[in-house]
This record gives sequence, structure tokens and C-alpha cells, in this order.
Amino acid sequence: MIIIGIAGGTGSGKTTVVKSIIESLPKNEVVILPLDSYYKDSSHVPVEERQNINFDHPNAFDWKLLSEHVAALRKGESIEQPVYSFLTCTRQPETIHLEPRKVIIIEGILALSDKKLCGQMDLKIFVDADPDERLIRVIQRDVVERGRTAEAVMDRYMKVLKPMHQEFIEPAKRYADLIVPQGGHNKKAIEILKMYIERIVEK
Repeated sequence: MIIIGIAGGTGSGKTTVVKSIIESLPKNEVVILPLDSYYKDSSHVPVEERQNINFDHPNAFDWKLLSEHVAALRKGESIEQPVYSFLTCTRQPETIHLEPRKVIIIEGILALSDKKLCGQMDLKIFVDADPDERLIRVIQRDVVERGRTAEAVMDRYMKVLKPMHQEFIEPAKRYADLIVPQGGHNKKAIEILKMYIERIVEK
């Protein structure tokens, strides 16, 4: 089993890298643990205050539960992955049953920001991209998928995404074993990464 952490800023191309890894391996050999599934439950917070939650800060995540789940998968045990609703900012009653597989991928903006979690990883990857490119992708995604205006997205980028990136996401780059520049556009780096993982899995 190989446990891989994939971090990087919003809109850096993490999803593209993860998809490339999955496509290169036999079916049913990969388990994805999205960091977004491990946000702390905010059902105790008044509804009107939930909109103020900073989802780009390390304190928003349940690192203890995620670490426990990674340890369980490493031991060959199944887990019940939480389901988080961004509409209500609460953890849902249902869970997703996951069995251990040869490749476990922990993916999210702050995947390399928790010391204990990093210690559980066999391979740490940081997907890097130019800030302007990331902003363009975030605008395109949030306008199309989340119904936000470009102005609202840019306002959030300047007030939340950019400062959080500089304070927490960018510094995590130093813990990476491999940095993928140009994000999902870097075909050569992704090919090298896939070859390395395939070699580990085949052993």
C-alpha cells in the first residue's frame, strides 16, 4: 500500500493530477480521501454565523478523524468516510463505506499542512500553478458551478483565498517530495509520477 498526499492552491490542477493517477492504474486499486469530506461539523453554530466560517484555514478540518481513518486503512480495516454539506455547513447522517486499496490518495488544499498526517504519507506532492491562472480557474468554476458573480469570486479571492494561500498553503510546499509546476498542464511531471506509483503498486 502507498499513501499519497496531494496539496496545492485552489484551482492549481490537483483534480487533474488525481484523475491521471487513477486512470493509469487498474480499477478498484485507488481510494480517494478528499480533505473537503473532513470539515468539522458546524451544526452547533447558529445558521446566520456559518457563512463566516473560513474553509481555507487549518482549524476548519477534523485532522484527528482523518488521521484515524488513514491509520485504519493502513491496517487493512474499512472506514466510514463523512459526507459534508456546504449548503448547511454540517456533516450529514450518511457516510461512504470505503475498503482499503493499494493506493490511498489524500487530496485537498491543505493536505500537507498537518504534521501527523504528513508523517503517515509515503509520498507528498504539491501541485503548483501561477496565481493568475488559479484565479481564472476559480472564477470559471465558481461562476459556472456555484452560480456566483465574477465580482463576488474576486472579492473572496482577495479577502480569503489569497491570504490563506500565502499563510498556510504555500509554506507546505517545503514538505513535498515532489512539486508539479504548471499544475495539470505538466504532462511530463504527471507521467513520471504515474510511473513511480505504478512501480510501487506492482511490487
